[in-house]
Amino acid sequence: MFIIVYTLQGLALALELGLNLFYWLIIARALLSWFINDPFNPLMLFLRRFTDPVLEPFSKVLMPLTLQIQVDLSPLIAIFTISFAKHILVRIAYLLR
Repeated sequence: MFIIVYTLQGLALALELGLNLFYWLIIARALLSWFINDPFNPLMLFLRRFTDPVLEPFSKVLMPLTLQIQVDLSPLIAIFTISFAKHILVRIAYLLR
């Protein structure tokens, strides 16, 4: 029984670390997009390659709003979603103890 619990806690920790990585990559992309306008900058290409799969679903849903206010809110919504998922993950990991 304890092997299953520790395995699930290890998976929860790995998932939390992955979510933290995406959290900071999205923040870095959003902040650097204000300062780096070159679409072929290697740093921006790297950030886009890793964050686009996470941000594209939010961008598609928010497209009508983005066109009206001319600000892409998908990074903000993705950060809120990742934070929410991390809090749920921590609660589940504590319940397994």
